[in-house]
Amino acid sequence: MTSTVGMLAVVVDGGGQLTLDAIGRPAPSAGEALVKVAAISLNRGEVKTAMAAVRGWRPGWDFAGTVVQAASDGKGPPVGARVVGAAPVGAWCEYIASSPFALATLPDSVSFEAAATLPVAGGTALYALRRGPQSAGRRVLVTGASGGVGVYAIQLAAAAGDEVTAAIRSPAHEALVRELGARHVTIGETLSPEGGPFDLIVDSVGGRTLGTALGLLAPGGACVNLGSSEGAEVAFDLTKFRGAGGTSLHGLALFYEMRNEAPTVVLSELVKRVADGSLKPVIERRAPIAEIAEVAQALIDRRFTGKAVLTF
Repeated sequence: MTSTVGMLAVVVDGGGQLTLDAIGRPAPSAGEALVKVAAISLNRGEVKTAMAAVRGWRPGWDFAGTVVQAASDGKGPPVGARVVGAAPVGAWCEYIASSPFALATLPDSVSFEAAATLPVAGGTALYALRRGPQSAGRRVLVTGASGGVGVYAIQLAAAAGDEVTAAIRSPAHEALVRELGARHVTIGETLSPEGGPFDLIVDSVGGRTLGTALGLLAPGGACVNLGSSEGAEVAFDLTKFRGAGGTSLHGLALFYEMRNEAPTVVLSELVKRVADGSLKPVIERRAPIAEIAEVAQALIDRRFTGKAVLTF
């Protein structure tokens, strides 16, 4: 439901571009809190989907802000609580009605901007690293390592004691991924086997990179694919994949994973890590929400690494 009180929201215009429009403010149900959104972050998947969507569609997964109306059933955070949340659609707006199971509270030490980068990128990285062997000192390859998910995957893996190899497109990003915890770095279109064979591969690139990566798995290893920025079609040497023995390929979709575990659990873990300094958001673009179209295009064009955060 919506109220007669208006708010600004990001919507798709007639040409597949993102713009701001005035719409009705949501009227939360008994089991929902109303959050005044302070910051949102962009993810490549939602931006690509939005640019191909019909006029009026509302994108948005990540948001952070303040509870201005608590859930009337008494559950969830109280009025005034600072929160971060995830929504399957429509989160890029001034106010959002959210179930408490999709929210986590924020300590004062964690900014709204930092928190807004966590739900999709941080959550996806965390779920991906749960796959494959769980032994100490795993050899982990992260492709697209300077991207939104990659920067979190490197940090989380390194903090767990894994030996991380970061695959990046540009040598300009080498210092960043090494600072985040990568022990080895492979640069360019062709993956180097340095640091392998790998017990776990976290891939967000697809295409030829994924095809090569599958041949670098160690026996019992797993590859988790998160996206296909290089291309959706993949060709690989089946003899190398099978020859390693016990290897597996998984397709990971965050909101599918969240059907089995409340988002608040993962969000709370990520917030705790940011608060204690063991996880650092990499925010390369900051802008007001009015610049949504320009920043979204910059993301698609790979004009920055890490995350982009926009504020209301």
